Amino acid sequence: MMKRKFHIIYPLIICLIISLAAHAQQVHWPKGKKAAIVLTYDDALRSQLNNAVPQLLKAGIKATFFVTSDIDSLSIPKWRKLAKKGYELGNHTLYHPCSATEDDPVRSETYTAYKIIREIEITDRFLFAVDGKTKRTFAYPCTETFVAGGRDYVDSLRKFKLVKYARVGGDSSTVITDFKNLDTLRVPSYGLDGGENGETLVTYVKNVEQKGGLGVIMLHGVGGDYISISPEAHGQLIAYLKKHKKDIWIPTFQQALDEVYRQVKRPKVNIALTSLKH
Repeated sequence: MMKRKFHIIYPLIICLIISLAAHAQQVHWPKGKKAAIVLTYDDALRSQLNNAVPQLLKAGIKATFFVTSDIDSLSIPKWRKLAKKGYELGNHTLYHPCSATEDDPVRSETYTAYKIIREIEITDRFLFAVDGKTKRTFAYPCTETFVAGGRDYVDSLRKFKLVKYARVGGDSSTVITDFKNLDTLRVPSYGLDGGENGETLVTYVKNVEQKGGLGVIMLHGVGGDYISISPEAHGQLIAYLKKHKKDIWIPTFQQALDEVYRQVKRPKVNIALTSLKH
């Protein structure tokens, strides 16, 4: 009787394992690497150019910089030079509108969906003049996906196809492994709060390695500006990534997701278009 039950249960277990594996649709990272880490830096800050970029260049590690119109005649040549070296310049809007706080003078409460979409479109053109690229990724200012009245504008952004992928927020538990069901305009990330030490950052990378997934890290200031980590902490993270390049792929945001959806069918999302009132 026990043997008969086993013959019934065993095929069911095998089918369940196969079903779960198919559902996850595991991604095989380039050159047999175990995991992928994407470094993203927001707001085109001076401390990034002064402290983070030299460390990245020395280690030969690529990254994505989500920039606003705060870049100027002094910094644009530096950003253009970085883009030519393979670093990605992403769209972070012109004016970085956020819910009203003392730190963000441009209030998203005054924005309609039309206004934010139009601003993203203009930023795309602005960045084309910097790096000549026509395909762009995006990061929501303050990781907020809504405008006045709490209206979510993600599906409006999807409708107009202004960007390929978009990053939202998250915490240190954020490791992406389910790419089949990932909304490519709501890609989660580990958003630093500021003050993290190198050990904390390396621990996160090790967790991503263990799970074999994709980890996107959101940074702001490095040794200055705001939501800042020290150059030493940043340097420890970069040193770990450099030492483990054999096992960790470190592409730009767009490169990472392009590779994922070269292997996995990009999920379909039902679009509920936000009203685009002027």
